[in-house]
Amino acid sequence: MELTCIKILYIVLGSILAYITSILGARYNLWHKILFKMWTRFRRMKRGVEVKHIKHNNYNFSYFTRGKPGAQPSILMLHGYLFSKDMWLDTLKYIPEDIHVVCVDLPGHGATTRLLGDSYRASDQAERIHEFVECIGLGKKPFHLVGFSIGGMIAGVYAALYPSYVHCLSLLSPGGLRYQEGYKIVQHLREMEMSINVGSNKLLSLTKRQAEELLKLGLYHPSVSQLQQLKGYLDEGRPETMFFIKNFLDLSSVESRYSLQDNASKITAPTEIIWGKCDKVLDSSGADVLAKAIPQCQVYLLDRCGHFITINRPQKSAELILEFHNSVCGTKKTN
Repeated sequence: MELTCIKILYIVLGSILAYITSILGARYNLWHKILFKMWTRFRRMKRGVEVKHIKHNNYNFSYFTRGKPGAQPSILMLHGYLFSKDMWLDTLKYIPEDIHVVCVDLPGHGATTRLLGDSYRASDQAERIHEFVECIGLGKKPFHLVGFSIGGMIAGVYAALYPSYVHCLSLLSPGGLRYQEGYKIVQHLREMEMSINVGSNKLLSLTKRQAEELLKLGLYHPSVSQLQQLKGYLDEGRPETMFFIKNFLDLSSVESRYSLQDNASKITAPTEIIWGKCDKVLDSSGADVLAKAIPQCQVYLLDRCGHFITINRPQKSAELILEFHNSVCGTKKTN
């Protein structure tokens, strides 16, 4: 089948993103990797989470839990693209330990299986998450579903497909929406594409500065420590390059790229939208789009916050998630 111009563009953009991660991986030396892994394990212990694995069909899901299911709904958290379950560790610092929380590596990310032959569109990922939910017994009663960025897109689609399973929904700067002027990140990648030198045997040639500029795009006034943290997360959750490109193409396919907006009116659970006012990856105007489409929806726009909410504003975003959880679930705030 002949490739269209749009498909070619997305292949190039996916390749750019893949190459960025490979550059960052090469630049992010072994010593830093070891330190980041040690730091992550230390934070896991400090947060009191237990890492587990469960296999269903061809997928071995990696996840961690804290607490036990009780009277109030559990919380299931879905991370963003190229991240892993560990991105929620800063959030868990502000969530009471008596609330049962599950954070899972999305299929193709972190330590969960990735298969090049499978489709990774938002609806396919939502179906796999549902299989995971059933496997661990989380679906015995409705739960609070939380998703960030692409994880937010998948969470929204999940809530539309399986409404009886979702007690309430928190979406942090989710993807899957139509923008009149297009995606900011795509515009930036197009500009970057124009400045890339394509060699005879190289598809892409990115400098370290270009790669880091793209990372900075997702943070509000990024500090050195925040950039190191972000690089560490991306390195830990980074799939192999070919899978990375395929995953990007599946998510950005015609059938998938607007799937949250296409399914928003089917979401019946009470929903909160949290978005950084300074998001340069996915414009915060998307919050208004969702507020108009989802029947029970409240919106919070965070000052001094870019796309990576859990890095820029971990405490504030966690407090909003917790307050929403308590208000919808009828529980009192735990000190």
